[in-house]
Amino acid sequence: MGCRGAIGCHECESSRQPNNDGLTLTVFHKKAACTPMTDADLQHLAGLTPAQGDAWQRDGFLVLPGFKSAADVAAVCARARVLVDAFEPTTDSGVFSTRDRSNQCTRIRDAALLASAEQVHCFFEEEAFDAQGRLCVPKAQAINKIGHALHDRDPVFDRFSHGPALHSLATALGLAQPQVWQSQVIFKQPHIGGEVGWHQDASFFKTEPHTVTTFWFALEDATLDNGCLWVQAGGHRGPLREQYLCEGEGEGVGDGVCESGHPDRHLRMQALDATPWPDTRTAQALPVAAGTLVVFHGLLPHCSAANRSPQSRLAYTLHVTDASASYSPLNWLQRSAGLPVRGLA
Repeated sequence: MGCRGAIGCHECESSRQPNNDGLTLTVFHKKAACTPMTDADLQHLAGLTPAQGDAWQRDGFLVLPGFKSAADVAAVCARARVLVDAFEPTTDSGVFSTRDRSNQCTRIRDAALLASAEQVHCFFEEEAFDAQGRLCVPKAQAINKIGHALHDRDPVFDRFSHGPALHSLATALGLAQPQVWQSQVIFKQPHIGGEVGWHQDASFFKTEPHTVTTFWFALEDATLDNGCLWVQAGGHRGPLREQYLCEGEGEGVGDGVCESGHPDRHLRMQALDATPWPDTRTAQALPVAAGTLVVFHGLLPHCSAANRSPQSRLAYTLHVTDASASYSPLNWLQRSAGLPVRGLA
């Protein structure tokens, strides 16, 4: 099966040739083999092939095999395990759920999420607890995700999240001044890994104009059995359906600025457009191997099924916007002057 000129493959070999204006361009030629690119290859890459550019505009996503080396992937997987081992749960530890909307669950979830904006916090799987609220699986198998400032607070994830290859890719996708707002490790635990319903990442990182772009790294093989991504190819050309708002007690929509440490802040999803979500007839599964980068537009509808298999599906994500766009003060994640947003380089 061909690679369609994916950045992570050597199916496209480059050479340097002058154009009619005397400028030197990178020209891509076909090769027979398809192997992961080296760090040197990735750092040399200055943009997308024409086929990749067309696919990005048409589909709203690119699948880039071999973008991260096995050593890089192993390093962040090991570090994630260390962070989980060091995590000491408290009564305020959050449970990540897309289903439980009870007042108590919402209060704890909102407080834990807001507190994680500039920190590194662990969040539990919803199904990790029994009816009495007790953990029914070992802690290492109970964590849904770690977030949301790993790229700034942890040296191992900092190295993984920055570099010339990522910066070049982001600028090639149209992010003139890329800046990273959020990072998270998503575990998709065996047997209890929760479903993530259809959504658009622009709901959580709204800018004017829309610029948020998601960088989704497979740290383990993602399969149909363990909950790989599903997308609606071309769906990024549709409207933003919802906005996740951070509001203050007693304030109306559009008032105030979300502050991560403010005790009276609460979060809610506001409907914006009634366009229906995709179904199985229009969705496309994206099973990928460890080391693959899936990059997609913030308006692209995507989801993942529950993991009932015996294999976890570890992934790491970055959410990146363009600094030239206006970042909404009602987005849940805000940064203080003490931890400003950084770029990808």
